[in-house]
This record gives sequence, C-alpha cells and structure tokens, in this order.
Amino acid sequence: MVDASRAALLLLADGRLPAGGHAHSGGIEAATVDGSVTDLAGLKRFLRGRLATTGLVSAAFAAAACRLTRSPHTDGNLPITVSGRLSAAPPQPLSDRPSSDRPYPEEIATSASSDTDAAGGVTTPTRAIIELDVELDARTPSPAQRSASRAQGRALLRAGRAAWPGLSCPVPAPHHPVAFGLVAAHAGLSPADAALAVAYGTVSGPASAATRLLGLDPLAVTALLTRLTPAIDHTAAEAAALSNHPPADLPATTAPRLELLAEHHHTATIRMFAS
Repeated sequence: MVDASRAALLLLADGRLPAGGHAHSGGIEAATVDGSVTDLAGLKRFLRGRLATTGLVSAAFAAAACRLTRSPHTDGNLPITVSGRLSAAPPQPLSDRPSSDRPYPEEIATSASSDTDAAGGVTTPTRAIIELDVELDARTPSPAQRSASRAQGRALLRAGRAAWPGLSCPVPAPHHPVAFGLVAAHAGLSPADAALAVAYGTVSGPASAATRLLGLDPLAVTALLTRLTPAIDHTAAEAAALSNHPPADLPATTAPRLELLAEHHHTATIRMFAS
C-alpha cells in the first residue's frame, strides 16, 4: 500500500484539479434559472438539501470504493451481496441505455478478478467495483445526472492516472464517487478522507457556480461554506461509517428536486455549465 499523504487530500479536494469539476454546477444553474435560488439564503437551503441527499450517497460510495481498493482482504471475485451470500458473477448492468453506450463492456465479465499496481501494491477489486457502480447507477434515476457523473468520473480517472501511474478501473466511465474512491486509495488516503473530500465537493462546487451565476459576494459565500463545515464533517463521518456495508445497503437518499433540475438543465438551449 502506498504511504498516505495528507497533501494528496488537499489536491483531490481542490477545485482547480483538472478533472472537469469546474464545468458542472450541481444543479444550481437550473435552480437560478427557475427562480428557486436567487440569493444567499436560497443558496444555503439548496446546499443543505444537496449535502443531506446527494452528498451522503456520493460520500458513502466514494468511501466504499476506497475501502474495497485499500483492503488486503478484499476478494474482487466474490463480492458480498445484500443477501449476505457470495456472488460468483458480476452484477448485471442496468438496461436503460443502448448496448453500445453502456459502461460495462462484455469483456469485463471475463476479466481478471483484480488489477494490481505493482509499484504501489494497490489492488482494484474488479467485480466489487462494478457492483458499486451498478448500485450507484440505480440511485441516479435522472439520465442527465448519470451522464454528468460518468463524465466527471472519466475525467477524474485521467487526472488520477497522470498523478498515480498504474491506477486501473474496470469501468471505462465510472460514476464520479466510485472514481474518486479509487483515486483516493491509490493516493494512500483513507475511506474517511474520500468521504470528506466528496462531501465538501457536494457543496463547494455549487457554491462557486452560484457566485458567478448570481453575482454573489464571494466573501459571503465563503462565510456560508464555513458555517456548513459541521454539517459536512457529520455527513462525511456518517458516510465513512456506512461504507463497510454491502453495496446494496449503502445510503439511497433521494433528491427528486435535483433530478428534475438536471433534466430541465439538460434541455436548456442556453447554459453556462455542462450540468
């Protein structure tokens, strides 16, 4: 296992990381367009709601991916399912996309059970990671949200491979939290670290976008994020504690409002952000 680096946590949580995060508003652009967020008070409500729903789910899946990758006892060939039984085959992908667009190519089913970075000794448990990705897909009913998450996951993997050569992922375009957990493990970070960074990104990204979209005072937005830090810490701690559960038992808190905003934004003719 590679040595842990506290600086790596700062690097992965930095909005300047070239992983495409700056191009996504997390739903805040659509919320400003429909008038549901117009000022700092509205932004506060939006961020609290996003943290309690999408934030918890994303942080838990990132922590789980990191835990599975770091654990020397992980059997990537036989992940534990929600029933507690061993599954000898990888879970089947959702069928809501054309077969050519699915991120689970046929060869994954016959691939090796794990991939190892010989330099760092980090193992990627292939089938367990696929199961995580499938479960997160099931928790993301909005096609626009799924597309945005996978685009960010693919971009994060590119940045991660540049920083930590040898990093592998069995899914070509994984959901962003799953990719984040993999990269965090290769960076030597803990599941708690992964959960904290993802929980923070859940609010910091939309907050930055809102500053530009609404012309808010950056100092006031920074103060708002500061007041949210106890909630971020709490969400990350809860996510990390839940991350050792089977993938099917991970949090599934829904946010219908965010899903609707994502679909509305996707069909908008004029937009500043990709999502």
